[in-house]
Amino acid sequence: MVVDDEADLRIMVAEYLSRHGFTVRTAADARELDACMTEASPDLLILDVNMPGEDGFSIARRLRASSDVPILMLTAADEVVDRVVGLELGADDYLTKPFDLRELRARIQTVLRRRPHSRRADELPAPRSSTLVRFGELRLDLDAQRLLRPDGTELSLTAMEFDLLAAFARNPNRVLSRERLLDLAHRREGDVFDRSIDVRVTRLRRKVERDPAKPQVIKTMRGAGYMFVPSGS
Repeated sequence: MVVDDEADLRIMVAEYLSRHGFTVRTAADARELDACMTEASPDLLILDVNMPGEDGFSIARRLRASSDVPILMLTAADEVVDRVVGLELGADDYLTKPFDLRELRARIQTVLRRRPHSRRADELPAPRSSTLVRFGELRLDLDAQRLLRPDGTELSLTAMEFDLLAAFARNPNRVLSRERLLDLAHRREGDVFDRSIDVRVTRLRRKVERDPAKPQVIKTMRGAGYMFVPSGS
């Protein structure tokens, strides 16, 4: 789903992605997007930031309250603050205008490859064997790519949040620098930056820590990076 108030851009992106095997729908604003999403939820949302009426940041914030659909945001200015705001709101990636269509397609494919299982927890069969890692009171199911509450219900995660939790889960009690986390959780695909790790860790702490202001599960190692401390360590 491509959401942008520029008709020429919507047409260009839709035609290009259609030629490469994607089924594409477009919307000019939040109202058209909402109408489309009542019919079917897209596998990925390409969302412009600067639009009249409800802007992309507001749309992303609203969608994240009820949906884990992957979001790739388009920003007109190459400003770090725009990237950080988008990531804090739950965007999976961003791209600065003007952009190369080949890069857009590569980023779409990267986000979709990272996408965790989209079905609800109660719709998934229980696996015969599963790798579960405790994050405070929660459990991360590495096989099913789900974060579970104590009662077994699923807590929503974006694809990149899962990648970061998985990186911590596979390296317990080990200090991981931001550089190393970028390699482990983002696979060095696309234009990522160190600040994105801090933003994502902050968001994850709100989910896994009893008191995010005093983290005990994902600890900050001053001047070195972060360390995951499993329950009981």
